Amino acid sequence: MATRHTRALANTAVGPSVIVLFIWMIVPLGLTLYFSVLNYNLLDPGNESFIGFLNYQYFLTDPAFFAALVNTLKLVAGVLVITVVGGTLLALLLDQPIFGQGIVRLMVIAPFFVMPTVSALIWKNLLMHPVSGLFAWLAKLVGLEPIDWFADAPLVAICLIVAWQWLPFATLILLTALQSLDQEQKEAAELDGTPPISFFFYIILPHIARAVTVVILIETIFLLNVFAEIRVTTGGGDATTNIPFLVYAQALLQFDVGGASAGGIVAVILANIVAFFLVRMIGRNLEA
Repeated sequence: MATRHTRALANTAVGPSVIVLFIWMIVPLGLTLYFSVLNYNLLDPGNESFIGFLNYQYFLTDPAFFAALVNTLKLVAGVLVITVVGGTLLALLLDQPIFGQGIVRLMVIAPFFVMPTVSALIWKNLLMHPVSGLFAWLAKLVGLEPIDWFADAPLVAICLIVAWQWLPFATLILLTALQSLDQEQKEAAELDGTPPISFFFYIILPHIARAVTVVILIETIFLLNVFAEIRVTTGGGDATTNIPFLVYAQALLQFDVGGASAGGIVAVILANIVAFFLVRMIGRNLEA
């Protein structure tokens, strides 16, 4: 049992790092809150003025905000569907004794280590290019008209790029959960002649439900902040602008620091609301 002296020593050792982390977080947040109540435009320096919550009102009533919110939700939902379903299928495949299993696992994990900007450039110029891309070549090979992804289905293209990056994460988490399944359960199901579909829905799926919840929680928090893929591929636009990109556009394209700061605070609040409900969901799941 830790003594009072030991606990005091531990608090003293951890204290400086906690203070640095607190300052690291609170200073940018405080400055953002301060700028969010100012009429502050970089094109008009020295003429800042206090306007209260008008920046928040303008941001929340701007039609671009609602369009960006819808795009954000569509992006998160699309990537989650692809990664959870695809991750489950890949986890089931990798759980089987196949030839070159180590190499296959390494190849599955590889996309997770590619920087978002690099992967977006690869997909844009090598895979999804309407003239020289791999998908265009495959379409021509079977006599189909190539798709101009970033013109005809830009949000779908972004979803595919981001999902490709997060699929390894979902696969690893679900594979770990799958490998913890009791071997006796598998053998009992095989002896009873349980069909594969029934085995999946009644044994495997309930077993990996908690892992699926963890994947959804972690991915959602990060997917709310997708930016690089949109900036590199489409550069925004009505079809792909999400909330982070909208904040960026207001700050660095329109030079409206006050409005962008208000948008940043709104984005933080929305992300925390989503995280709160997801944490409660995963808590109930773990208690079940």
